[in-house]
Amino acid sequence: MDLFVAQVLAGIATGAIYACVALAVVMIYQAIHHLNFGQGEMAMFSTYIAWQLMQWFGAESGGTLVSLPLYVLAFVLTVAISIAGGFVLERTVFAPIRNAPVLSHVAVFVALFLIFNSLAGEIWQHTIKPFPTPFGSGPLTQGGLISKHDAGMVAVTLLVLLALALFFQFTRAGLAMRASAANPVSARLVGIRVGLMTALGWGMASGVGAIAGMLIAHKVFLEPNMMLSILLYGFAGAVLGGMTSPGGAVLGGFLVGIVENLAGTYIPVVGSELKLPIALALIVVVLVVRPTGLFGQRIVQRV
Repeated sequence: MDLFVAQVLAGIATGAIYACVALAVVMIYQAIHHLNFGQGEMAMFSTYIAWQLMQWFGAESGGTLVSLPLYVLAFVLTVAISIAGGFVLERTVFAPIRNAPVLSHVAVFVALFLIFNSLAGEIWQHTIKPFPTPFGSGPLTQGGLISKHDAGMVAVTLLVLLALALFFQFTRAGLAMRASAANPVSARLVGIRVGLMTALGWGMASGVGAIAGMLIAHKVFLEPNMMLSILLYGFAGAVLGGMTSPGGAVLGGFLVGIVENLAGTYIPVVGSELKLPIALALIVVVLVVRPTGLFGQRIVQRV
């Protein structure tokens, strides 16, 4: 039972990161109805920015523990830079090709993946770097079922999700973004600047992705390819929960984390090497059985 509880808690911790990535994927999908294959690399690049800021602020090179004020400062600045970067990226790259064929969007997404990956390798090299944590790396409780960093990841993720839920439910900008995603034509008729709301959605998705990258980097270490598998798990969570349901995508991310850990522990054939194929198989099964996901809604278009 202790092993089972430990694996569930560990799955919730990693699932929190998958939930962040899944939420970022869904936010962009609802804005442009396409998957951003460069989402993970954008998050990775933001994480490198956070690491660089910590070095400039005086953090010890190679350290895995950093003071809370220093981490918070780098954290807030990185999220702000990421939001601004996502906003500018949408305005300069995707707004001009909004009505272009789907393959044009796919080509740009793949290009973003390669550009951010190559830039990170060129600027910071491909050597693996430890990323600090403000939470500590020891066990949270005496039993050692969950570490301080894992508990911190879950707490930060839940706070981010709560802040986004309040933003979309109770602010004018949040309601305008929801209206723009649900019905752009009607939103324009009532005076909402749909293009601006789409860019804001890109910015917020980039900020959420940056948070996910900074939280997971302490566990997987910082290097240009660190977000590749995380993005696939995020896609799995988004597909499982439903691409039209941000809340469902979040729950899907948590479920993927738990299923991945339990399968790796209790299915001998899976082990630690076949966890990623489990996520990919989950995508296939959900798309075959329920294409809209567990909480997604079928979209009907009048033609």
